Formats: sequence, structure tokens, C-alpha cells
Amino acid sequence: MVVFSYAWDRLVVDPVPGPRGPANFRGLRPLTRSVRTVPAGAAAIAPAGSTLPRLAAELPQTFALIDPHHGAEGMVRQLEELVQYLEPDSVDLLDVGGDILARGDEATLRSPLADALTLAACCELNFPVRLLVAGPGLDGELPAEALRDRLGPVVLSLTAEHVAPVSSVLEWHPSEAAAMLAAAARGARGRCEVSGEGAPVPLTDVGPFVYEADLDEALRRNQLAGAILATENLHQVEQYSREICGFSEIDDERHQAGRLGGPAPPEIDPEAVLRRLDDFEADARGRGITHTTFRRLTEVLGLRGTQRLELRALLLGSRPERYQAPLWHIASGA
Repeated sequence: MVVFSYAWDRLVVDPVPGPRGPANFRGLRPLTRSVRTVPAGAAAIAPAGSTLPRLAAELPQTFALIDPHHGAEGMVRQLEELVQYLEPDSVDLLDVGGDILARGDEATLRSPLADALTLAACCELNFPVRLLVAGPGLDGELPAEALRDRLGPVVLSLTAEHVAPVSSVLEWHPSEAAAMLAAAARGARGRCEVSGEGAPVPLTDVGPFVYEADLDEALRRNQLAGAILATENLHQVEQYSREICGFSEIDDERHQAGRLGGPAPPEIDPEAVLRRLDDFEADARGRGITHTTFRRLTEVLGLRGTQRLELRALLLGSRPERYQAPLWHIASGA
């Protein structure tokens, strides 16, 4: 199986705003004229960073790099080359959460550009593409109830057995949506507080479901995807995003990156962190929160994103019973 993926990580992993292209890596391998694979031995060239090489080292799939810098037309060429070279039985476009089904003007939408660009390219591909949405609402953008009429049949209900092969990845990978999808597949239910604004994301019985959705209908609805079909570079895509959605997520990253840096953070004080954790949990319980992510805990406990794994080790070592993999469980008692 080939996983065609962006190299577009959180700033804590990659401090350079926007997606990475082939020129940002060393050790890539040619697959087609325009497509490179990311083997385990590859590495992003500093100051950029990427989780793809480590994913390639820990998972059996072959990871190929999406290069979005030539717009939708460039991505169509890459997809056409892959289909011609691989002669696949199927091409699946998978989105966790369902924001790919957005119109583009929703107030809660935070990352429309990447989804719209992928949707536009897949709709132009002269090969059948199945659009799949896993865990509706779990990305914290469009609520599951807003997506109900946009989803087709359930094609799979994820279980603990399905997510077991990626358990080790979820111990370090910063994706909150993937963490909540795995937790829901393992039976977690309740309300999970995530990073940023800390908006609660429901963990419900539909969380583990993977739905099929109509690709053409998604394109008709998604105003940004429809507008960028003929784009030839990422700058054009960004400008359409600003005009249609009111912002570009890469602009947001540029703003955030400008606030990063500074001196190294002080070492974690375990006693102080655990006291702050008690205060946060007491407040969260009062708001009906049952789970949170380690990225959120890093924020609310006043730590840097680079200290997330150190914090995780501290909490699992001191209160292992609270770990409902890969989330932190906020018990209903004291």
C-alpha cells in the first residue's frame, strides 16, 4: 500500500510554516518523474522537520510525498503518474473529522486549504476515487451533527484490533484527531478537550465509524476546492483561501512561528506540574470534560510544545491509571 501524504506537521515538529516539498528533504527515493517516496532513512533538512521518516520506519506502508507547490494541476500530475505506475485496485481519499465536506465559510473551520487542494486534485483525476471520512467531528472543526446529511454509508467500524498496529506511533505523534479516533475505537466515550481554544470534542458511538461520501457533491459544496482546480502554484491557492474562507492556514502558521523561539524552557518541576494538573482537572470536571490530549495538557500546564513527551512520561509514571491510550482520562472523582 502506498500512502500519498503531505509533509505538513505542527510547528512543534516543523518550525517552518506551510508544507514541505522534495527540496526540503535528503534521502528521498524517486518513484515516478514527479513523486518521491520517504524511506525510513530520509530526513528533513534543518530547520524544517517531518514525522514522515519515522512513520516510514515504524509502519509497513510506503509513504510518498505530496508536493503541493505547483497547485492543484501539479497534484493531478502526481496522482496520474502514481496511478499509471502502480495500477492500483482503488484510490481512497481519507479525511479524519470531515472538514473536507465543509463549504468554506464555517466559523469553526481552521484548516481548509490542505483538504480543498487534495479534493480538487482527486476530482480532476481520470480514475475512480472513493472519499472516506473517519470519525466525524473528531478534528474539532465541523461538529458531527453538521455532517450527518453529507455522509453516505458506513464502510467500516474501527475497533481496538484495527488501531493496535499504530499504537506505538500514537505514543509520540502529535495528531489529536488521530489520537481521539484511536481512543474512540478502543471504547472511550465522553468529552475531550483539545489544544487551541480547548473546545470539547464529543467521543461518541459514531466516533469509530468510517463513512463513504460523494466526491462530486463534496466538490460542489467546497467553494475553495472548486475555485482552485486550475491553480499552478501554492501562492494562488493561498490567495483563494483568503478570499473565500477569510484566511490562509499558512498565514496563521507564519504568525505563530513569529512568536516561537526564545531561550530554552526551564526544566519541568514535577511537584509544581502535578499541582497545576490537579487544579486543571478539578476545573475540567466542572465543565463535563472526561478526557484531554497531551498537547492540551502541555498548553494548560504552562509548558512548551517541545516538552510534551517529557510531560507525558512524568504523568504516566506518576498516575498511570489515568492513561486511556492515547488520551489522558479525567476521572469523575477527586
